[in-house]
Amino acid sequence: MEITNNTSNEKDVHKSVLSYEQVRRLNDVMDEVVSIHGRGNFPTIEVKLRDLVTVVRSKLESETTGMKVRDIRVNGGLASYVLSTKSQPYNDLDLIFGVELSGGRNFDRVKTAVLSSLYDLLPEGVSRKRISTCSLKEAYVSKMVKVNHDGDRWSLISLGISNSGHKNVELKFVDSMKRPFEFSVDSFQIVLDSLLLFYACSELPISENFYPTVVVESVYGDFQEALYHLHKKLIATRQPEEIRGGGLLKYCNLLVRNYRPANPEYIKTLERYMCSRFFIDFSDINQQRAKLENYLWNHFVGTEEEALKYNYLVLLHQVVEDSTVCLMGHERRQTLSLIEELACRVLYTEQQRLMSTAAPAATLIYANGYYYAPLIPCTCPCTS
Repeated sequence: MEITNNTSNEKDVHKSVLSYEQVRRLNDVMDEVVSIHGRGNFPTIEVKLRDLVTVVRSKLESETTGMKVRDIRVNGGLASYVLSTKSQPYNDLDLIFGVELSGGRNFDRVKTAVLSSLYDLLPEGVSRKRISTCSLKEAYVSKMVKVNHDGDRWSLISLGISNSGHKNVELKFVDSMKRPFEFSVDSFQIVLDSLLLFYACSELPISENFYPTVVVESVYGDFQEALYHLHKKLIATRQPEEIRGGGLLKYCNLLVRNYRPANPEYIKTLERYMCSRFFIDFSDINQQRAKLENYLWNHFVGTEEEALKYNYLVLLHQVVEDSTVCLMGHERRQTLSLIEELACRVLYTEQQRLMSTAAPAATLIYANGYYYAPLIPCTCPCTS
């Protein structure tokens, strides 16, 4: 399954058009029912992704909110899944709404539109009398970010309980973003407007002879180059010092998933830039701990993903040890010790899980009037 460039114009080298197979795959995702799990007694909201997008856009463009949506795009792992010729897993459903955020009030309007959408999407039979927007935010929003400085104007609202084992919905509202990608393989954005118009106007389903023209863009630059990197599982980026955190954590995540550098000769230079920017943005050991723990929590979901955590931390330790040139000796050792500590914790947790599923419960030992659990020797490398 190949994708061909829709134009020979050099200005459009970063764009292309989806094939029928890719449009069908995108349509299947848009038709899937998304489960947005609530905290406490709040019910799970179940809605097709296409309907969620339509409701949010409608709320943004309502007379009350009065915002104009330029376009709506699929981003991140979901876009890569649609384009890939192989099975390409993705953790979140990333959507981008192009809106104007020049005024501070527009950020509040975005939040109001999303919470109002959740209110309308609550299951039938749920009493709405005592449900406020504040309670909806606490129940269904796991993360809310607002960025408005130095040429960046965007906000992010993540729906669903983080690390619940289900795919979270990431709604990003973008006026301007100086750095919209980390690596070439996550640079794809699929414009949904033609597909949404097809849903609104056509009574016939999508078929090989009847489907909309859907444009896809690589914000990395050359679309065919980025697509080649995706198919061949190659790591490429530019100016990692422009990325918050340098792309270091994502880079190691790609490595542990068997991606390899597109340019092995230049990768050590890139690694040094990644490490330098990471320690600029997270200079304090407590900030580093919070960032690492949060990244592990959000990007390794499920039993199979849990098994990758230890290998991921080993790779991260190696890259930091080999490519960090901006830290004093004490600070460097402190960071490496933090990674070792997290690796030990992950390994111990995984061993406990395997023992609890594969072996019978340990027999308690009675001595001196008390029952004791038998000691389990730790095989963590940090204790050797």
